[in-house]
Amino acid sequence: MIRLTIFRLALATFPCGLVMLAGCSGGGAPAPGAEQQQAAAKAQAAATNLDTYRQLVRIGNDQMAVSMGQDIVRRFPQSAAAAEVQKTLPDIEKRYRETSEKNRLARLWLYQVAPMQGGTQSTATIQSSKPGGNDSVRLILRRHTDWGQSVFLFGSGAGFVCRGNCTIKATVDGKPVGIKAFAPPSGEPALMIRDDKQFLALLHGAAKITMDVTVADGEKKETLLYEVGGFDPAKWQKLDKPKKK
Repeated sequence: MIRLTIFRLALATFPCGLVMLAGCSGGGAPAPGAEQQQAAAKAQAAATNLDTYRQLVRIGNDQMAVSMGQDIVRRFPQSAAAAEVQKTLPDIEKRYRETSEKNRLARLWLYQVAPMQGGTQSTATIQSSKPGGNDSVRLILRRHTDWGQSVFLFGSGAGFVCRGNCTIKATVDGKPVGIKAFAPPSGEPALMIRDDKQFLALLHGAAKITMDVTVADGEKKETLLYEVGGFDPAKWQKLDKPKKK
């Protein structure tokens, strides 16, 4: 009787033992915690962005590549993606800065060909960077079918003080030079450069030109700054002289 009772007790507890054994032997890995899920999501995002960065570099889109590369380094600084990006990003950033500056300087110039007082004129014009806005002074290179070639400053208001011939104190990339000029007898707010060929030689290859002028309004001294490095001589069109009738 005692043996029968023990046998029945064993049968009753056996399934429980199986369950315990199954639990101990591992019926599946435990679910990842919140931190593991977050780390996996970040790794996936870094990998996806890295793939986009590679494609942007391959097609030569420096602007978007710089933006994406900087975002990867900022958001995933310790990742393998950031390590790969940092091998190429500095050179792309440098190239993008140089290209952006080159394009900015080129956009400062305006080239036009238009009828002008019985003839045709071709101009290349740049506004002073300092002073800017409404106080800026235009530097104009002009070719005219009747008047020939000239270079002059053109401002607003009362113009400039230049009695007879005057010498403008100037610098070309920091090197001091003197530029002879005169005020037009017609009274426009302009200063005509006496030797246009000399000035164009100074302009060739220059990055910045400054000119010290005296404005007629209160005879105030003013330094004009021109960022001329984007000048493209090919866009300043030459004009044929009109045929004599």
